[in-house]
Amino acid sequence: MSGSEEGTVPVFLPGPPLDRTHWQGWERWRASRDAFVPAPRLTAAQYARLSPRQARIHDLHRLATHSSLPVQATPMSEAVADLVKTRIEDGAFSHKWGTRTGVMVNGGGAQGKTETVCEALAAFEDEWLQLHGQVNPEAIEGTRDLHAPVAYVRCPVRATPISTCQRILDFFGEDHKGMRLEDLVRTVKDAIFAHGSKALVIDDITRLKLHREADQDVLDLIREMMSMPVTLILVGVGIPNSALLRDGRRDARTGQWIFKPVPDRGKSPNDQAATQHERRFDLIDLDAFGYDTPARIAAWTAHLAGLEQHLRLLTDTEGMLTTGGMPEYLFRRTGGVVGLLEKLIQTGCRRAIRDGSERLTIDLLDAFTVTPTDLPDLDAASGEQPHIPAPARRKAARGRNTVFDDAGPSGAVS
Repeated sequence: MSGSEEGTVPVFLPGPPLDRTHWQGWERWRASRDAFVPAPRLTAAQYARLSPRQARIHDLHRLATHSSLPVQATPMSEAVADLVKTRIEDGAFSHKWGTRTGVMVNGGGAQGKTETVCEALAAFEDEWLQLHGQVNPEAIEGTRDLHAPVAYVRCPVRATPISTCQRILDFFGEDHKGMRLEDLVRTVKDAIFAHGSKALVIDDITRLKLHREADQDVLDLIREMMSMPVTLILVGVGIPNSALLRDGRRDARTGQWIFKPVPDRGKSPNDQAATQHERRFDLIDLDAFGYDTPARIAAWTAHLAGLEQHLRLLTDTEGMLTTGGMPEYLFRRTGGVVGLLEKLIQTGCRRAIRDGSERLTIDLLDAFTVTPTDLPDLDAASGEQPHIPAPARRKAARGRNTVFDDAGPSGAVS
């Protein structure tokens, strides 16, 4: 068993933390995103033959496996990834000079917006680098510019045009100390061109509330960046109903979002200038699973079947999540939100390993709840607060356990 021999370091131990908002971190993530090797599958008999140390290391490897469940494609995420990749390719392969059509990805908390977008961007970058032999085709002769086809940043909590530009330049490792706004904007433009960037992602875009003048200035900056030879990808929560795009409605026939024209408040003599931003973006929702039609139930069950393949319990996991009342129960507990589902399954596996049952059951999953604090990737400043259904109350309820609290009674519920 890998890493089980005395003196060796287990192969499943995580490396240094990754920060995708800097080029080095993004590159490390892109290159290693599929490198994790899950724990081997063992039967109860095989596990019983392990030494105490080997058994403990195998349990830790199983914990790492359940904590590192791969991002499974869903019908909803595939639609988002396809649009993102299409728009980036449209801009990257275009020989025309002009504004690239961007994408706004909207969705609730814990629904996988960021990971879906980042995976689509990484797939594009893999292909783009292969096409150009890992070399920046736009590099100045005689120099060795950093080649960064994709740049990923997060919107500052209290954004200003200056802090937003600084975030972008920090990704590239560009010096910006003491620069005025005009110099920062020019440097951002130069950096995007010099590093061969074809896509710029601004995550948590709905941190912009637009009740502050600085927020409105950032939106103007984003409009300015639309003139750069780069495709903008904006990711946020509740975009259609936010001040970012004002109230919109979905066209029932086309499925597209329609936004009302907005006065330019006297800033431009062109009455149509204020609507340019909306017209240049496709808005797509990353929805949760549904459970109200046979097709949606089948899609949910197929997703659960995919998760079963990654479980490393000592009992046969086939059908553990997909038979009996388990699919409906899991949907009721999670509302079809993939992030909540993964956390529930991860914690259930930990409990099943600890108590020796090695099986996920409704009774076991009813023993704890999932709370927003158990989902560390949520961004409260941008509105990511998913509704988390609680398990049904029982007469024997004696306390409340979170997903990280295994000390309470097995029947405790919220």
